[in-house]
Amino acid sequence: MINEIKKDAQERMQKSLDSLAHAFGQIRTGKAHPSILGSVMVPYYGTDTSITQVANITVKDSRTLQVVAFERNMLGAVDKAIQSAGLNLNPTNLGELLLISMPALTEETRKGFTKQARSAAEDARVAVRNIRRDALGELKKLVKDKEISEDEERRAAADIQKLTDKAEADIDSATKAKEADLMAV
Repeated sequence: MINEIKKDAQERMQKSLDSLAHAFGQIRTGKAHPSILGSVMVPYYGTDTSITQVANITVKDSRTLQVVAFERNMLGAVDKAIQSAGLNLNPTNLGELLLISMPALTEETRKGFTKQARSAAEDARVAVRNIRRDALGELKKLVKDKEISEDEERRAAADIQKLTDKAEADIDSATKAKEADLMAV
């Protein structure tokens, strides 16, 4: 029973860390990376579809992405979707493919992206703390129902706190790495 609670808490905390990594992938640095376009949705036969489902995105060089639509007639729709996605990217349509040059980041945009990264990290911390609260609540319920002793509850609570501390340390290190990446010129 206790092990199930700890395992569930650990899995949920790992999902929070994975979600943070995905959020960090959406924040663009000065370098070209296909995940920057991960949130772009393209209208495909009346349905909004992820750009990865309708086009192949590759890195041409460190500051340029190359997008090749699987269907040639979709290139215009992909172009329009990238422009309207709010990423401040302007693709160049070469007829068969799109080239997207990453503009150099100004100090102001770097600070804005850093603030966005810190916000995502704080959301992850809140999620981890909520998971801890839920797990501790389940332990208290087991004590109340006399399924476990108070000593077992204290030991399990200490283990859950260790999981929480580890998850928060991972969040902090990922945030520092992302900030360093963003502030590198």
